[in-house]
Amino acid sequence: MVEITIKLPDLLASAFGATPEARAQRLTEDAAIEEYRAGRLSQRQVGEMLGLDYWQTEHFLTDRNVALNYSRGDLQADRVTLNEVLGHP
Repeated sequence: MVEITIKLPDLLASAFGATPEARAQRLTEDAAIEEYRAGRLSQRQVGEMLGLDYWQTEHFLTDRNVALNYSRGDLQADRVTLNEVLGHP
């Protein structure tokens, strides 16, 4: 992990949290959200960055009104998997 130091106005810093740890967590979450929205991070990568499992990551993103990146290809793959599990041809 890379450690960086930034200067923030007091008002902005306090908006990010009361402690340095809370600020670091908030900035990491915000960066992960923006990179996910831009398509540079996958849902799995967001979860890894934040120490969340699949469902926690999905909950984290939806709680913050982030649209889940779910393509037609993802839908088709899920349909194939579901049919295999259910034993449908």
